[in-house]
Amino acid sequence: MSSERYLPGPRRREPPGATHEVTRMICLEPLDGSAAGGSDWPSGVLELWQLLLVNKKVMFGFAALGVLVALVWTAVQTPIYQASTVIEVQSLAETTLEPLAGAAPTPGPTPESYLQTQARILASASVRSRVDARMLREQTAPYQAPARFAAIRSALRLGPAKAAAVGGLPPITVEVKPYEHTRLIEVLCDAPDPQIAARYANTLTDEYVEYYLEARWNAAERATEWLTAQLDKLRVRLRESEDRLQAYSRGAGLVFTGDRHNVEQERLAQIQTELTRAQADRVMKQSAYEIAAASPPDSVPQVLDHGRLGTYQSQLADLRRELAELSSEMTPAHYRVARVQSQIKDLEATFRRERDNIMARIRNEYSAAVRRESVLRDAYGKQARLVSEQAGKTVNYDILRRDVESNRKLYDELLERVQGAGLASAMRASNIRVVDPAVPPSSPYRPNIFRNLAMGLASGLLLAIGLIVVADHINRSLKAPGETPYHLKVPELGVIPEGNSPGVRSVYDSGRLLTGPGEETGDLALITWQDRPSLMAESFRSTLASILVCDFDGQRPKVILVTSAGRGEGKSSTVCNLGIALAEINQKVLLLDADMRKPHIHHVFNAPNTWGLSDLLREKTPLQDMPLEALARETEIAGLYILPSGTGAVSIANLLYSNRTAELIDRLRQEFDMVLIDTPPMLYIADARVLGRLADASILVVRAGRTTRDAALNAKQRLEDDRIPVLGTILNGWDPRSKARYGYYTYPGEPGDET
Repeated sequence: MSSERYLPGPRRREPPGATHEVTRMICLEPLDGSAAGGSDWPSGVLELWQLLLVNKKVMFGFAALGVLVALVWTAVQTPIYQASTVIEVQSLAETTLEPLAGAAPTPGPTPESYLQTQARILASASVRSRVDARMLREQTAPYQAPARFAAIRSALRLGPAKAAAVGGLPPITVEVKPYEHTRLIEVLCDAPDPQIAARYANTLTDEYVEYYLEARWNAAERATEWLTAQLDKLRVRLRESEDRLQAYSRGAGLVFTGDRHNVEQERLAQIQTELTRAQADRVMKQSAYEIAAASPPDSVPQVLDHGRLGTYQSQLADLRRELAELSSEMTPAHYRVARVQSQIKDLEATFRRERDNIMARIRNEYSAAVRRESVLRDAYGKQARLVSEQAGKTVNYDILRRDVESNRKLYDELLERVQGAGLASAMRASNIRVVDPAVPPSSPYRPNIFRNLAMGLASGLLLAIGLIVVADHINRSLKAPGETPYHLKVPELGVIPEGNSPGVRSVYDSGRLLTGPGEETGDLALITWQDRPSLMAESFRSTLASILVCDFDGQRPKVILVTSAGRGEGKSSTVCNLGIALAEINQKVLLLDADMRKPHIHHVFNAPNTWGLSDLLREKTPLQDMPLEALARETEIAGLYILPSGTGAVSIANLLYSNRTAELIDRLRQEFDMVLIDTPPMLYIADARVLGRLADASILVVRAGRTTRDAALNAKQRLEDDRIPVLGTILNGWDPRSKARYGYYTYPGEPGDET
């Protein structure tokens, strides 16, 4: 996969006032998208997955260890059987003492809290002790402890092992679980024997019912005793209150009727009623009297409405009419006229007497009504004063009377409770029903060999992951392909496998590694030439392909600095093999050994080091006038030249900082298609940083398992701070057997090898 990165161009000697331009560098990264950060996965998860793949053998080992521990743990455990029973609590238990009349009712427990309470009672020590005692009484044979490894023998179908006689009861565990939103409670009993587990669960429910009924009976007895004592106290209080009421009534002279009313108050009410009636009667008679006194006697209503006076008036009218008739015919002296006149006179006198009697009766009735009203008013005043005097006495009497009534009411209610409390509580049926009785289980539920093995496997994997992550954090070296692009943010140009890996070398079997100066061997440094079909040679060619596709504005870099963070990372062997790979494609290549402290390239090609870089930099002859033979030595490989470090120099820094160094690089750039500069480690010596300013680009060699992330980051940061373009990194010494992340590599003779 190719990517574009914009890095500053190389620093060369430029005229004053010149400005630096940012050149465009295109690099090929031989990585898949996941390794280069192109995946959609989070980088942390991907890095962990790659780390686990690298250490899969450790994970498999810990997983196997976890399974083995789980198997052993399962073998030494005693098989446990679980029996369950389900009971139903049908309704809330009623209290024996109900609220008394007139008292506020006490709120009862909610169904949820009541169910939780019953569950706690089921698991209480008192109920368990009753169950244990009953189980021991009903036990017919001593308890036989199961043999060890019974679970394994059962799983392997080897038959049951012999049990040892123990006696008593085995360890039994009880768990009570109330179901939510129901009235059901499940009781779970765990025991080493299935029969004992089932019997214990059923016995527990039976004893719980008996315990519940006994508790109700005891509560009823205690309530009856308490009620009886309270009844005796109330009986005494009632008698005392009645005696006080009677004594006070006699001392105060209070007389009450059967309905507890005061006689004086009743008499006052009667007098008040009669007085009201007398006042109404007096008003009516006074009105009649005043009308009679103010009107003519003949116009008084009593006179007009009187029956005999009306008869008298009718007779007078008849006589007057007869007198008028007789007077028209006879003289006044006629006896008939005189007789009629005499009758009229007598009748008028009778009429006046009757009328006067009526008027007199009106006056008498009015006087009688006034007198009666006056008498009743006097009687009412006296009675009212008497009742007022007895009011205070009546208040005290009412207080005593209410005390008597309250005591009598409490006495009657308690008497009724005492008579029915014991019988009602004893006859009340239990509200607990067994829904599913326990049956002996057919197989143990613990230990579960499959669950234990799964837990052992998971524990082993988790422990392995933890140790791998901790070890990875402790060991911060770059170990596998894909790590350098992730941590350094630069392309990975190539991956060089370890020299002793199977299939890496097809001719040499010495197993020597690509290491630093003093450790690497000539044959490994020349493997691209001496063993061309090998995997290591192909790795260098692949690395070279990544280097060649990098360009600066259409021109590939000609002078490349190869360096490393520390020693022993294989940069000299890398330079040699890259030069050989370039010579194979008909490139004129120079390998410049700039490590004047520990030179090595002349050893690889068996060349003398009597003339080299240090000598050229000390020489006064202009470089443009010197022949090519003075600048480089031709090797056995066509197109490949080397420039050794030369004889030792006292002040290497002075030579490298001289203008002659830049002139030498310009001359070499003209003579060769590619110049590869081998430099000392840049974290210890500044030679690589000095030469890097004169090169077109740089390559950082890191060794798998040795170069730390911090060292590589430090080296890369120094190159960037000096504005030295970094083409990428080369991972050296990678072991494909344990850190394979590329599916490309196969070993000769293995499945999938078609070479």
